[in-house]
Amino acid sequence: MRQSLEKRVRAARSRAAVRAWEYRQRNHAKGTWYRLRRLLADASVAYDLTEHAARQLLAEGHKPEPVGEQMEPPKTILCVPGERIDTIVDKRPIPVRLGADFLMARYVALVRFEEDASSS
Repeated sequence: MRQSLEKRVRAARSRAAVRAWEYRQRNHAKGTWYRLRRLLADASVAYDLTEHAARQLLAEGHKPEPVGEQMEPPKTILCVPGERIDTIVDKRPIPVRLGADFLMARYVALVRFEEDASSS
């Protein structure tokens, strides 16, 4: 009886250690994909921008999302209101998912769902 109880305790401690490690990793490299997927889940539309358009948005005060800077190569991801993105001429729509178009884009603008709904 005691051996089986000790075996169960060791297994429970092992699972708890693995879970604690995974939670710590959310703030490090392993968490990058989680944070990127979370950001994309909030977006209704994504655009591949030129460097000029991205610099213009940055100059206007739009802050780059930290998760883009954690990627390699670093990418500039900006969340922009729908009415502002409509005024940008040099943009190309891309699917809102972790696909080749998104991963190859160096400068990305996302329109969040609530911002998109308020502009309609």
